[in-house]
Amino acid sequence: MTSHHTKLIAENRKARFNYFIEEEFEAGVVLKGTEVKSLRMGKVNIKDSYAKIQNGEVFIYQLHIGEYPFAHYGNHEPLRPRKLLMHKAEIKRLYGKINEKGFTLVPLKMYFKDGKVKIVIALARGKQLFDKRESIRRKDMEREQARMHRVGRYTHTGINAR
Repeated sequence: MTSHHTKLIAENRKARFNYFIEEEFEAGVVLKGTEVKSLRMGKVNIKDSYAKIQNGEVFIYQLHIGEYPFAHYGNHEPLRPRKLLMHKAEIKRLYGKINEKGFTLVPLKMYFKDGKVKIVIALARGKQLFDKRESIRRKDMEREQARMHRVGRYTHTGINAR
């Protein structure tokens, strides 16, 4: 049994609100040394990033990794395209789905796994405005039910809710 030590670097919470997530894939990221050091400091923004397949390889764009402040030379470009490491079979399957059904590749989270940087990208379909309203309505109802459940628990035991 192997244990995996993971440390979350960044999460794209907006992605689940803006997209229907169909499938998730874990990929490695090809990085420079200063980029890894910046990630350890938490200087990353994955909110506006997306992935594309070109020439049988997957690249992530608009992934902002801030410059490493202690590098005097050889610092990296913050918004440069970065290659993702995935199996050929996964890439072919993704390529087929993206081209035929109008899916896009969106990063969900980035983390360290056993010292290596990993990123979870999702095969996603964009939500329309009414879909987003439905998501908000459902979330509000769940929050209200949870609140009522908590309040109800106190009234049954004879303790006042407030």
